[in-house]
Amino acid sequence: MLTRRQFVACAALLAVSGWAGHTLISPAAAQSADQGAASFIQKLGNDAIATFSDKSLSRDQAIQRFRKLLYAGFDVPYIGRWVLGRYWNNANEAQRTEYQKLFEQLIVNTYAERFVEYSGETFKITGVAPAGESDSMVTTQIVRPNGPPVNVSWRVRKVGADYKIIDVVVENVSMGVTQRQEFASVIEQNGGRVDGLIQALRQKVGRAG
Repeated sequence: MLTRRQFVACAALLAVSGWAGHTLISPAAAQSADQGAASFIQKLGNDAIATFSDKSLSRDQAIQRFRKLLYAGFDVPYIGRWVLGRYWNNANEAQRTEYQKLFEQLIVNTYAERFVEYSGETFKITGVAPAGESDSMVTTQIVRPNGPPVNVSWRVRKVGADYKIIDVVVENVSMGVTQRQEFASVIEQNGGRVDGLIQALRQKVGRAG
């Protein structure tokens, strides 16, 4: 379901590891949040590079570390709900539970293939700015050994005392929006039934159902 360009975003993930709210915050607090978001991306990047450079890990160990990194950096449940869009409200509790498990597995399976092929990508933070009223957009440039640099922006939301990535924008293309469109298309092709998407995800991640 992911394009080559989205796989480039995975290289960005390997290197560093409308969604605005309605809470009003002061300019000083916003600046502090932006700085916190940039520091969060920087630390996640440093941790990721250290992990991905370790070629002594087995594939299973690599996948387990990837899953931990994924949940350390990304608000996967939120992204899963947002990507499903209006169909989330049409799904019953059992469908939501299975969908979220499959969505997580899809991300892990898809990116694990790139994870184990890490080949020295590096990144640098090029800017940070408020995004809406509650998020920050951290812009980075991914430097690849055998290709031109890639511009990647990370939409970061403060969740309690932590920061979480809620979208990745690669060369001005939102991965969240792209996947939301793809999932909606699958559902529409199956008569508007969420079960149609769930079945497609089962097949995609290799699970029987």
